[in-house]
Amino acid sequence: MFFRMIKGTLLRQWKKMLMIAFTIALGASLAAAMLSVMFDVGDKVNQELKTYGANITVVPKSASVLNELYEVEDGEGTGAYLREDELGKIKTIFWAFNIVDYAPFLKVSGELDDGSVITVVGSWFNHHMELPTGEQLDAGIASLRSWWEIQSGEWLDEQSNEDAEIAMIGSALAKKLNLSAGDSIHVKGSTGEKNFRIIGVFDAGGEEDDQIFAPLNTVQALEDLDGCIDSIEVSALTTPDNELAERAAKDPSSLTVAQYEIWYCTAYASSICYQIQEVITDSVASPVRQVADSEGAIMEKTQLLMILITILSLIGAALGICNLVTASVMERSSEIGLMKAIGAQNGAISGLVLTEIFITAIFGGIIGFFAGFGFAQIIGHTVFGSAIALRPVVIPIVAILVILVTLAGSIPAIRMLLRLRPAEVLHGGH
Repeated sequence: MFFRMIKGTLLRQWKKMLMIAFTIALGASLAAAMLSVMFDVGDKVNQELKTYGANITVVPKSASVLNELYEVEDGEGTGAYLREDELGKIKTIFWAFNIVDYAPFLKVSGELDDGSVITVVGSWFNHHMELPTGEQLDAGIASLRSWWEIQSGEWLDEQSNEDAEIAMIGSALAKKLNLSAGDSIHVKGSTGEKNFRIIGVFDAGGEEDDQIFAPLNTVQALEDLDGCIDSIEVSALTTPDNELAERAAKDPSSLTVAQYEIWYCTAYASSICYQIQEVITDSVASPVRQVADSEGAIMEKTQLLMILITILSLIGAALGICNLVTASVMERSSEIGLMKAIGAQNGAISGLVLTEIFITAIFGGIIGFFAGFGFAQIIGHTVFGSAIALRPVVIPIVAILVILVTLAGSIPAIRMLLRLRPAEVLHGGH
């Protein structure tokens, strides 16, 4: 009899039930979309931010000490270098797949024919590497400094250009020396000299505009520094720091074994820096604090926005359900009064109404979830240019939210149902 009554109600009030299902589907779709994006947005936002440069720098340990004690400026020699042959080891750390790109740097002073001194920077541009793991990698400043604007010429291509004496020149220095793409510049170092052919003129918007960038091995030859580099810039996907990460950054030995394992196996900037130091001899790796803080702030604000949109959508769905269920109960007041008059208890009647609503909510929630996941894909492709992964944890969260919203929206109607008096309702119905 119970199920026959539910079937009868669903058939008689199919329009209201359809509206309730639609309201629940709308709330569930927004919740599913926002939660799917929120759980997947971390890597997407980090990937977008990686286009704005490195977030980790690696320098020799002795150079780091001198920088702290004497405030040595970038480009000033310290006599300490890292080993170029260890660069491949960066892609062997625990978080190797989070290392998006990296490039070594070597800054030396070069003398021009007129006696003036300029800074020449050796680096990778699109360097091809055979990694110790058997993988292959193309890394360098062509992707690490992708915001550089090429004013004339083109990016230096290491792989297709066999000429080692090629270079790129900053816009400020090019203007000062009246050089452009295709011109040559003669540079003398302490142990060698090169006649660089300018491949491209770039505008970086910083101190690089007064420098020349050339292949690493060519710059090493100017100062007889074969196999030496003075810094590495690393672009890595990281998790925003929390209290544990901050403690570990100060002193990893202060952590308990459990805390250390959690920190080491989480992609915090500090744990990735620690692992890089483990594979690069006598090095100090540190996050670029402005970039790391910005990433954390952007992530927190983005996730907060997603949560607020989810909450507001669910509140709207609850209000809509409340109005629709209340209207349904009022329409059925005579039927409910008759049920009470012949002995039906409040609990049984409330259970009947709630069962009808939850059957409708199940259909609305299922439709809403799949619609929401579709919305998430639209957001992913529109904003990030890639699909949003379906996280299994979203399914139970959306289910719980649908149950809570349905209950919250039904409570006012149930309270009204409990206050109905059979005599008053039936008398009013005649």
